[in-house]
Parts: sequence; C-alpha cells; structure tokens
Amino acid sequence: MPTQQFEFTVETTGRGTYELTAALSERLANCGVRTGLCHVFVCHTSASLMLCENADPDVRRDLEALMSRMIPDGDPLFVHQNEGPDDMPAHARSVLTGSELTLPVREGRPALGTWQGVFLWEHRTGGQHRRLIVTVQGD
Repeated sequence: MPTQQFEFTVETTGRGTYELTAALSERLANCGVRTGLCHVFVCHTSASLMLCENADPDVRRDLEALMSRMIPDGDPLFVHQNEGPDDMPAHARSVLTGSELTLPVREGRPALGTWQGVFLWEHRTGGQHRRLIVTVQGD
C-alpha cells in the first residue's frame, strides 16, 4: 500500500492539552494500513505534540504547572514579544516538547500502551486553529 497522508485541524480554546487519540485512531482505521508507522506533525511554532498519561488529567495539569514555573509568561529575559507576553514562552515550550511523533500501527490502530494518549499541547493563552499533517506508511 502506498504512503498516505492527510491533514486535520484542532480548534483550541487556549493553553492546555487536547487529546487526539480517538480522532487519530478513526482516521487510521479508514486508511486501510494494518501494520506500519504513523507520523504526526503539528505545523506551528507555539504548540507541540506529546505522548502522555491519558487516565489521570492531573498528570497533564502538573506538566502545565511545571512548564509555567520553568518558562513563565512575561519573563523579562525574553526580547521577542510580538504577539504578547505568552509569545516567546510558547515558542520555548514548543521547542522543548517537540512538534512531531512517530507511532507504530498495529491492526489498523496506534499501538499505544494501556495508559498512553496522543495530545496536542497548546502553549498560547488564546484559542488557535492548529493544523496537523499525518503520514501513514505500511501494509
């Protein structure tokens, strides 16, 4: 089966995590790839992707708290503030957490661990339209 690629968007309401696991699983099931790899890429410099605990939302809340302590909005260290005090912190968070994930595909679904989920992590305080590109290779 040839490589397949599709896009989808996620509407965010501001800083936080947005689970993509179900949407990604549904799109993978429609691809027809049973075994292979799924590469997910977010086309933005102020949001990221992560594979994270999906059972207890406190894990993601704690990660946000940690990130806020490490990279606070409005830090005078940052010169770049073209879009406000959360602008450079959002870029720094994105660089530290990453813009892509590669997942194994097994039986037409992402082969994730029991407590793993795929999340978009929005780093801006205001709502955004986030575009993702998914590339699937396999049989």
